[in-house]
Amino acid sequence: MRRSLLLFPLCTVLALLAGCGNKGPLYMPKPTPAPTAAPVQPAAAPAPVPVQGTPVPVHGAVTDMQAFDGFIATHPTPAQFRAAYPDVLLVLPGSISTREMRTDHSRYFAELDKDGRITGGKFM
Repeated sequence: MRRSLLLFPLCTVLALLAGCGNKGPLYMPKPTPAPTAAPVQPAAAPAPVPVQGTPVPVHGAVTDMQAFDGFIATHPTPAQFRAAYPDVLLVLPGSISTREMRTDHSRYFAELDKDGRITGGKFM
């Protein structure tokens, strides 16, 4: 019994020392500055040219109602609507959505025809 009491502290000291291996320097080495190179200038990309029939995206909520009504009159698909008005939330029939009132025309509840094209709807 006495021998085990003497060996316990010795074992714990050895276990602690075994975990003190080479963990690296005890100081933080000074950072060496990286060699500087001339900044790379990206090539200027040409301005995107809208393809005939492809709508130019209108960002933000709808403010020009005449242009929006003209776009809806073309009976766009949901994908075309999302491409033309990426910031307006399109709610299709059968989609789950809350019915809170938005006065900024940022959410459009669409009505679809049998082919899946948008024929009308309303902002809410």
